[in-house]
Amino acid sequence: MSKVVRSAVTGVGGYLPDRLVSNEELSTRVDTTDEWIRERTGIRQRYQAADDQPVSDLATEAARRALAAAGRTPADVDLIIVATTTPDLTFPAVAAIVQRKLGCPVGIAFDVQAVCSGFVYALSVADGFVARNRSKCALVIGAETMTRLMDWTDRTTCVLFGDGAGAVVLEPCEGEGTTADRGLLGFALRADGTKQDLLYVDGGVSTNGQVGHLRMQGNQVFRHAVVNISEAVTAAAADAGIEVASVDWFIPHQANQRILEGVAKRLGIDEAKVISTVAIHANTSAASIPLALAQGVGDGRIKPGDLLLLEAMGGGLTWGACVLRL
Repeated sequence: MSKVVRSAVTGVGGYLPDRLVSNEELSTRVDTTDEWIRERTGIRQRYQAADDQPVSDLATEAARRALAAAGRTPADVDLIIVATTTPDLTFPAVAAIVQRKLGCPVGIAFDVQAVCSGFVYALSVADGFVARNRSKCALVIGAETMTRLMDWTDRTTCVLFGDGAGAVVLEPCEGEGTTADRGLLGFALRADGTKQDLLYVDGGVSTNGQVGHLRMQGNQVFRHAVVNISEAVTAAAADAGIEVASVDWFIPHQANQRILEGVAKRLGIDEAKVISTVAIHANTSAASIPLALAQGVGDGRIKPGDLLLLEAMGGGLTWGACVLRL
């Protein structure tokens, strides 16, 4: 039987800004309390980038750590994809800025914008290069400075989000074409533009020329999240040829602890298999999955050979899931 080339995650890295913002601190800035935030979201704290710290700085540091974990250097990188909704500039892409800051050679660099689903979307796009031998060493990064989009008078949204970045190195890996192979095994990506009003930012280059603030109908987003994510997870598992129950770790987008629990319950996934970092990172949008992955790998829970299930839902609405073997 001929070998099958898959995209394997060979290194993982995460980065959080220095400034930690507790619920107690937020309660001095907006009408809220630690108890109110914890009860409704599970969040205890979040990290906030410094005023002079653009998202490319976060992405670059996460990328450096992922490359070190993979035993690679910037000189090896030929593809950079950054998932972000909070770029440094309208253009160039954050990926091109990261390429410059890392000192990578001329290669391919671009951004993916699918909000909180961005990292899963970006993995799928990168897979199209790596698994087809068009890239030998790819960086896939999720990086956000979501606190820059907050309306600090809206306690229903500003308490939910934080800043951070996570990255993985993808390299081609030969397998037998079975579910035992290392690498990306299956995807399911979705979008429904008719649900835009449930989660969006009220500013943009070609509308009002402003950055704008995040607006969300939380209850509606919650309802769609549990149902839609569960469908995508089931579809991704079918694409990979595995049963959801067989995964070793479930690494969801870290939006809200209640959503994490609701999806896990609907899918019949043991809570002990869920990697949850929402309490300490809050919602870092496209950065949340790679940050949670970095946390699980760093503390030794996630090991080489483990079967992982990733999922996310974000503005658009977009949502999706991915199955991979580390």
